[in-house]
Amino acid sequence: MIDMHIHVVPPMLPGVGSLHRCLEQSPEKVAALLREEMLRGEFTAAFAMGQYSNLVEDPLGVASTLRIAERVPGLYAIGVANPERNEPEFMNGVEETIASGRVLALKGYLGYVHVMPTHPGYFPYYDLAAKYRIPFIFHTGDTWSPYAKLKYAHPLHVDDVAVDFPRTSFVMAHVGNPWMGDAAEVVYKNMNVWVDLSGLLVGEDADAFEDPERRQNRLDVVEKLRLAMRYMERPNRLLYGSDWPLAPMKNYRDFIREAVPEELHELVFEENARRLFRLESH
Repeated sequence: MIDMHIHVVPPMLPGVGSLHRCLEQSPEKVAALLREEMLRGEFTAAFAMGQYSNLVEDPLGVASTLRIAERVPGLYAIGVANPERNEPEFMNGVEETIASGRVLALKGYLGYVHVMPTHPGYFPYYDLAAKYRIPFIFHTGDTWSPYAKLKYAHPLHVDDVAVDFPRTSFVMAHVGNPWMGDAAEVVYKNMNVWVDLSGLLVGEDADAFEDPERRQNRLDVVEKLRLAMRYMERPNRLLYGSDWPLAPMKNYRDFIREAVPEELHELVFEENARRLFRLESH
């Protein structure tokens, strides 16, 4: 199975901390924790988000992630696009990183960064994603920071760039939660848009997934997700992700297994990601 949305380093976003205290540990300790989580959850591959970077020598913020990947078989890096940096020297470094095969995808942190997907600063990244046939992932929906601005993270805005950049494959993280219905419409309409199922429930341990007092919350999320899946009619556009370490891999896997019809498990947990991210070429 493939978990295509995890974190192994602090994201370094404006107004955001480390996300979880375990990400403040040494690469060796983070790698050990991740290997244990992947083994427990039976995941053979995981894709980890990089850091928001202003550094010409690490323009996609993946240097720390790659150090951990050296210690975790099956771990791949996702680079973070900075729309405020697209001068030639910086973008040459971005393209060099992509061309080297060191990243499986790019990501834009909508909401955390106060620009729309239609901000011209993102355009060179979309073009490079199309050129090298890698997806561009957006954070969409609720955020982990009171300093983020939700209007920028609404999934409907992805429709604009899906239309204007038809050669680029886009992924909306978190199904745009709580606007799952709007995210479903964007997927239904556009043949170049996917969603990942990460971060719909968070909690450091099993309590978030087994606590009777949170049962109604779990049921509400499942109902919304199932309605969105039926509306979009695109089971080949669903990607599994956990948002670890914000949720334990095994518990979140079991939660999504119950929410998604069994006949779709192979697609959601592996096949869709393998095709979209072209894992056979790595």
